[in-house]
Amino acid sequence: MKHVYVLAVAALSAYAADLPTPIAIRDARVVTVSGAEIPKGAVLLRGGLIQDVGPNVSIPAGAWVIDGTGLTVYPGFIDALSTWGIPGAAEPAGGGRPAGAPGPAPVTPSPQTPPAQAQAPRSHGPEDRPQTYSFERAADLVSPTDRRLEAARAAGFTTAATFPNRGIFEGLGAMVNLAGERSRDMVIAEPIGQQIVFRTGGFFSGFPNSLMGNIAYVRQLYLDLDHYKQAHQIYDAHVSGTRRPEYDHDLEGLARSPRVLLPAMEAQQIDRILSFGPELKTPFIVYGLHEAYRRIDELKRANVPVLVSLKWPEKPKDQDPADVPNYRELEMWDRAPGVPGLLAKAQVKFGFYSDRVDTAPDLKKALKKAVDGGLSRADAIRALTLSVAEMYGLSDRLGSIDKGKIANLVVMKGDAFDDKTTVEYVFIDGVQFKPSKETQKGPEKKEGATTGPQKPERGIN
Repeated sequence: MKHVYVLAVAALSAYAADLPTPIAIRDARVVTVSGAEIPKGAVLLRGGLIQDVGPNVSIPAGAWVIDGTGLTVYPGFIDALSTWGIPGAAEPAGGGRPAGAPGPAPVTPSPQTPPAQAQAPRSHGPEDRPQTYSFERAADLVSPTDRRLEAARAAGFTTAATFPNRGIFEGLGAMVNLAGERSRDMVIAEPIGQQIVFRTGGFFSGFPNSLMGNIAYVRQLYLDLDHYKQAHQIYDAHVSGTRRPEYDHDLEGLARSPRVLLPAMEAQQIDRILSFGPELKTPFIVYGLHEAYRRIDELKRANVPVLVSLKWPEKPKDQDPADVPNYRELEMWDRAPGVPGLLAKAQVKFGFYSDRVDTAPDLKKALKKAVDGGLSRADAIRALTLSVAEMYGLSDRLGSIDKGKIANLVVMKGDAFDDKTTVEYVFIDGVQFKPSKETQKGPEKKEGATTGPQKPERGIN
């Protein structure tokens, strides 16, 4: 009996030794987002999850305690549409350019594209399935080696809705954490949606080489998907004596997409997408929205979630003095940062996406511009956290500081969006990161160097 007791004690001791050390952030201001703010409380993390949160949390012996005096704990920020985590993500090979974007896209293979596929054969119609990568999975492409992740964490981001970036049908997105020992450790959920980018080319690029062709092609593939599903339903109900339907790799990718993301930056584009989206018979999210100040009422009536680009339109720094902008351009430069505030006032669910704003100071500056444009700090935090999690159906694990959720947190000294605020700690899956001051300041710019606005990472129609 004595030996059994000794063995039991030894087993319990070994089990306790294997338990992860709890981490407690004590005496901090806690912005839960899902509920009331806690002026002075604690957040207890263990095993990659939030074990407890509140003003009177019992901190176990042996916990690693962080003094949160003067600090504020927020849920980790979420980039709602990104290529973060996919190393070397760039404009796709030979896929034309986003409609409405200046200049042609580079014709160079992406890291995931074999050189032999860099120049796709000319397409003559929808049966050729041009620029269709609906089956490609971001979850298979992400890697913790992406150099942009460190800068994103330094701005308070812990998570991103990441999508591949080539073609019109870009592939199946994944919600990923911006850190991990291995690629598979980063993936939270997939697939989360299918992103559409309208891309146009020259006359000799083949179908679809125009905006009209893009829209017709997207419509056709979703009609094909509807017939594909019906054929499989009929076959499943009458297997005996019925010829099996053909397997379609491209349509299987669409079938696995719980939602589709559609681009609309300008007012007339918003009108087009709000009319076109319901035709696809799939829940959809609209992204872009810089001219949404002209369509707030329409967006409210449509009751669809939207994503606002953080790449605010502005006068190019190297613009020719003789190139005088028109009134509409001037208005968009001035009013675009006010769009998030208008959406919040109208109770339209929205989030932010980085749109190739990749350095910590630029991300912070872009977010502050929205706050200065009339968005409340509380609404800004929600748009970076819980609203995005809700859009993708992941609010049960992300977006707020609640017991049982993934331990993704950002701890700041000062209020978010203030100029002097610094990110002291970032926790991803409960693992601590401490962004350097150098990363938060961003790379030094060479004296005299000027850069105009970059082409948006995400195409517009």
